[in-house]
Amino acid sequence: MNDFTQALCSAFDTGVILVGDDIPEHFCSDWAGLPPVRPLALARPRTTEEVSRILALCHDAGIAVVPQGGLTGISGAAHPEKGGIALSLDRMNRIESVDAEGRTLTAGAGAVLETAQNAAREHGLMLGIDIGARGTCQLGGVLATNAGGNTVIRYGMARDHVLGLEVVLADGTVINGMNTLLKNNAGLDLKQLFIGSEGLLGIITRCVLRLHPHPPFTATAFCGCADTQAVISLLSAAGAKLGPMLTSFEVMWPQFFDIMSEGTGAGSPLEGRHGAYVIVEASGFDEGATRTGLETVLEKAFEDGLIEDAVLANSLKEEAALWAVRESPSEYQAILGPIIPFDVGLPLHRMHTAVTQIEAEIAEMYSSARVLSYGHIGDSNLHVVINVPEAGENQPEAEVKELVYGIVSELGGTVSAEHGIGVIKRDYLSYSRTPQEIATMNLIKQALDPKGILNPGKSFHEVVA
Repeated sequence: MNDFTQALCSAFDTGVILVGDDIPEHFCSDWAGLPPVRPLALARPRTTEEVSRILALCHDAGIAVVPQGGLTGISGAAHPEKGGIALSLDRMNRIESVDAEGRTLTAGAGAVLETAQNAAREHGLMLGIDIGARGTCQLGGVLATNAGGNTVIRYGMARDHVLGLEVVLADGTVINGMNTLLKNNAGLDLKQLFIGSEGLLGIITRCVLRLHPHPPFTATAFCGCADTQAVISLLSAAGAKLGPMLTSFEVMWPQFFDIMSEGTGAGSPLEGRHGAYVIVEASGFDEGATRTGLETVLEKAFEDGLIEDAVLANSLKEEAALWAVRESPSEYQAILGPIIPFDVGLPLHRMHTAVTQIEAEIAEMYSSARVLSYGHIGDSNLHVVINVPEAGENQPEAEVKELVYGIVSELGGTVSAEHGIGVIKRDYLSYSRTPQEIATMNLIKQALDPKGILNPGKSFHEVVA
């Protein structure tokens, strides 16, 4: 150990600071697929006060700090720095309270999303954030990346659920902004600085989240459509009929659905093949009205030629089966091998152009390439996963990224819809943000973290447009 790590270890109880071989491999990387890095030390604080002291010591010494949540991010924002500290919030995982009358949940940043969902449900309420990594991701990471997920079309992005935050700044200053009020216009809304900032401006330690009444009834349909335009028309029709009952609207293009349904063994609930596959989910407080509403949408869509085939789930087991292929991305490695993933946003009317152009141009570059497209089309979010079989472990990332992000930029989209920028996308930030925007981001960074110790080199930090 060097002098700094010795001082750090001696300042805390045993187990708070780990160094060398005592650092579990789990904390040396995240889901981004970057080569593992063993940090100088791993800090696992139990309280906000300990986070504050750790940051104050690192600030004084000019040591980098990389905050970590559930390590489920795919942009590399939680990837450690070799000469820095990895600061995990996993021990600050308590659900502190659920206020059923005020409809709020207060929790530590290390609380797992699914745990928070269950705590809300015990009080007849729901937390409207839901993503595939719900059983592993932590609230701090969800907020620091402004995560989206399956229910954004009804409940909004992560920032739409935040009433208050407690944040520790780079020098150890604690900002207690644990507001519980739905309306609070007293000065600047500072919490918005930290939501989606990927730990570059401060470390979220606690949060107050807004809850909603839990709709007890759901109706889920799986539809086959001729093409993307039919999908978009179906989205418009479903929104007009169901209104706020429309909870999810997920699309899968053929190559994604065919490969993943076969690879997982889930199969298809429909006969034949279609130009696009859609999951439509409605939720409400009246069982009959919820199901009837979705049935009416499907009937009219059949009449208008928007749907070629559809099936409506009759049980929770059947609902889970309809979602099985859509929730299979965790199987990519087993089915495809190494991949190049994309999380982009596009204007709805340009979604079809993006999918067809990406597929065509990738095929010209690599004839054997597999291009899997799917996403939360209800909120203009497209996921694309590309695998070039002959490249093996050395996937042509630079060439593929240049092509995909170039198409997205030309079509007026964004290089990141819900997974942040991290280190994976930092060189492409200028495809979606102007030089003036990036310069302003770095001005704010300089003001709150003048030594640049928080997550250095990630997202917008030191990016030159």
